[in-house]
Amino acid sequence: MTMVNVKGPKTGDRLVNLDEKLYPDHKASDGDRALVMMHTVPFEGSVGLVNLLTTTRIVRKGFSTTLALYGPGVLMAAAGRGFPNVGDEGFPGNLSMNKQITTIMDEGGTVNACRFAMTALYGMRESDIMENVKPFHPLDVLDCLIDHWRDGALVIATWTL
Repeated sequence: MTMVNVKGPKTGDRLVNLDEKLYPDHKASDGDRALVMMHTVPFEGSVGLVNLLTTTRIVRKGFSTTLALYGPGVLMAAAGRGFPNVGDEGFPGNLSMNKQITTIMDEGGTVNACRFAMTALYGMRESDIMENVKPFHPLDVLDCLIDHWRDGALVIATWTL
C-alpha cells in the first residue's frame, strides 16, 4: 500500500477561514439588555468558561448585562479559590473563572449568585463569594428571567450537571 505524506500544521498556520463572517457584527442599541443564566459546575468541561467569555463579549457589545449564577454556577464566584494560598494559580487556568467574572464586572456587567444554592447546596456564606458579586433570593431566579423577558432582552440560559 502506498503511504501518503502530508505535512502537518505548524505554529502560526491558520487551519480555517476566519475572514468570512456570515452575520453582521451586531452591537447593542440604547437600552438593550442581556441576561446569561448559568447553572454549571466550574472546571467540569468548557461550558462554564465559554459562557463567561460569551458574557464578556455581550458586555463589550454594549448590552446592559446580568450574569445570574445559580445551582452549581454559584461555585464559579468562589472567593477562596487558589493553591497553596487563595489567589495563587495552583495550575494554569485555576483562576480563569474568577478572572473572567472580575473582567465582566470591571467592564460594567452585573453578577448575581443565588443564596439558596450558596447555602443549601454548598454551605457557602455571602462572604465566601467574590467581592461585588451580589447574592439574590432564590425566588429572584424566575423574576429575573421575567424582568428581562418583559424588556425584550437577549437571554441565554445554559444547564450542565
